[in-house]
Amino acid sequence: MANVDSIAVAPAKPDPTPRTGPASRPAGARAGLSRVRALVAVAPAVLTDGAVIAFALFTVLYHLAFLGDLRPSVTFRIWLLACVVLAVVAVLRARRRAGAPADSASADTTPDDSAPAAQDAPGGARPSADRRLLIGVLVAAALAAISAGVAGTGVSVSWWIPAVAGLLAAVGGLLLVRQAWLSGPAPTPAAPAPTTVQSAYALVVSALVGISSFFLARNTPDDVYYVGKSVWIAERDLIPLNDFLFSENVLPAMGSQPPIPSIEVFDGAFANVVGIHASSALWYVLLPIMAVLAALALWRLTHRWAPRRPLLAFTVAIAYLYLVAGSDAALGTFHLLRLHEGKGMFVSTVIPLMWLYLTEWFDNRSRRSLLLIVALSITAIGLTNTAAIILPMLVGAAGFAMLLVGRWKAAIVAAVAALAYPIGSLVVSRLLLGGMAATGADDAFFDAAYTYKRTLLFGVVGVISGLALWCGALLARRRTPALLAAGATLALSVLFVPGVLELLSALSGISVVLWRVPWLLALPTLIGLLCTVRVPAPTRALRRVASGGIAVLLVASFALFATPMWSPKSWVDVHDRPTWKLPQQRQSIAFWIKGLDRPQGLLLAPKTIMRTTPIVTSEVRVVLPRDFYLVEYDLNSQFAKDRLLLSGFADGAASPPPAELKPALDRLDVGTICVYNGNRYARDTAPRLGYQEFAKRKAPGAMTCFRRAD
Repeated sequence: MANVDSIAVAPAKPDPTPRTGPASRPAGARAGLSRVRALVAVAPAVLTDGAVIAFALFTVLYHLAFLGDLRPSVTFRIWLLACVVLAVVAVLRARRRAGAPADSASADTTPDDSAPAAQDAPGGARPSADRRLLIGVLVAAALAAISAGVAGTGVSVSWWIPAVAGLLAAVGGLLLVRQAWLSGPAPTPAAPAPTTVQSAYALVVSALVGISSFFLARNTPDDVYYVGKSVWIAERDLIPLNDFLFSENVLPAMGSQPPIPSIEVFDGAFANVVGIHASSALWYVLLPIMAVLAALALWRLTHRWAPRRPLLAFTVAIAYLYLVAGSDAALGTFHLLRLHEGKGMFVSTVIPLMWLYLTEWFDNRSRRSLLLIVALSITAIGLTNTAAIILPMLVGAAGFAMLLVGRWKAAIVAAVAALAYPIGSLVVSRLLLGGMAATGADDAFFDAAYTYKRTLLFGVVGVISGLALWCGALLARRRTPALLAAGATLALSVLFVPGVLELLSALSGISVVLWRVPWLLALPTLIGLLCTVRVPAPTRALRRVASGGIAVLLVASFALFATPMWSPKSWVDVHDRPTWKLPQQRQSIAFWIKGLDRPQGLLLAPKTIMRTTPIVTSEVRVVLPRDFYLVEYDLNSQFAKDRLLLSGFADGAASPPPAELKPALDRLDVGTICVYNGNRYARDTAPRLGYQEFAKRKAPGAMTCFRRAD
């Protein structure tokens, strides 16, 4: 019998029958699917980091444009070209890195002489610490949160109780985190990268947030300046270095608003280049993009800081922003309703990204992280002057925490990177243009108790906010996130001690932004972390159920005890179609007046219409864009008195005699008077002042307009 092993087997001939099933190109299909999954997984980081770098570039170009006196449209076109070049370079670098050896991935990392950064994996157990200190921190945090939450709700509680208890909790928490850092286990990998499912969920939620921005409208008095400036720039393709509301770029600009921020210039230049109205460009194009970026920024920090269940924490954080509004200073009113004002993007996007970038920098000391910190600091000052005051507090809190564990070099480098451009641009502006003053700003001072109430709120939501604040360091992922959260908690706890804000106000000479000090804390993320607390349970399934139960209780508390974003109590109108963020009748009246055959001179109309008009057009100059800004020009001056007199007359709030009205109308060169038909005194008096009726508007918003007789 022949040996089977010795038999030579001829190779099989290929099957000529073509294959059409799914197995015909499995490798290619799997590779394509893997690429899609990889792109989805990194999309939140690519979108947010790319937006930060792009806007920072525009801000720098805008500041440099002052040297060459470039028009905003020219600066915008240069920026577009630069963005295209940077995008091509980024794609080429990504392809080169994808084909590079694995060990080259760390080529951009600069090692530090301190101990290597490390993070515990999600759900990792904390090292044993002084249990008495831990219990003391928890008791102090609970006392601080409860007493702060009930203060001002009818229960007489001295603010010294939450202030002292919170400070003790913050100090104890920082000591616990420092002890865990210095005596922790061997370094383990940092937080895992987001999975495809996680990133896809964040992208979907962010897209829904962006869509909702079309239908929620909150008209704020500040829009006459911020949006009005964008309209002025779009229609004239100029940057107003002087006043543009009361004069044609002639009177001195408001000292509280130096022309450092670039967001209004960006919107105006974009509208000018594209050829659409600046308000439409802002509210129909840019605002949804801002909303998406703000939600993604919140997701990225929440994912990095959450020790477990980041999707659940992110969901709770988003629910908090939507359900907790009402108060004029609540974070929910800034997240979506006022993103277009710049300061809204600062608190909703820059703050969480700065904490994220600082976390990455202290973890890996890479050049990329440092570059993003620099770019974000430029973006911050491009959004609002408030960045020059809040960022030093934020960076100081983070730096102090890192100094306690010996990371002094990394802390100094981060501080320089985060503060050099914002502080430098403010100093240059002060030297060249006379700088920034509190005059004309909202310089009503709020003490520590009221500062807490305005942003963190009182009642049940105030208690939850306090627990998130004073327990955040114990809930965050170990090492860098926990340490940074502890530093932020300590900084804010010190500021909440009675007398500290008063001292800062006296030393700085401004009180306009001191009520915004809670912004340095990434509160929505810490709120979300409350549902990630490790609940003692025998099985993982039960622990997940417990976390879900906490999340449900948190969201239910927000829904029951807070004012949602879409409530009329939040000064929000909900529309069934995309709209400008203006009362629709006022907007319609402003457009109607714009279309009239008016004579030269200012428009005198009811205050609400005069405040709306600059948002519609810069071609119709009004007597009083906003009475609040008259502080800049001395309320006792004839300039201010004339405007207040005439606006009261147009509103129907006062009935001054013609002998007082006529000189004021002449001094201000009022060409058109438009009043509601219900203002009988103004309608009867206008002809006696030398004005003749020339236009009528039917209800709703019935109005009569008079023009100066030649």
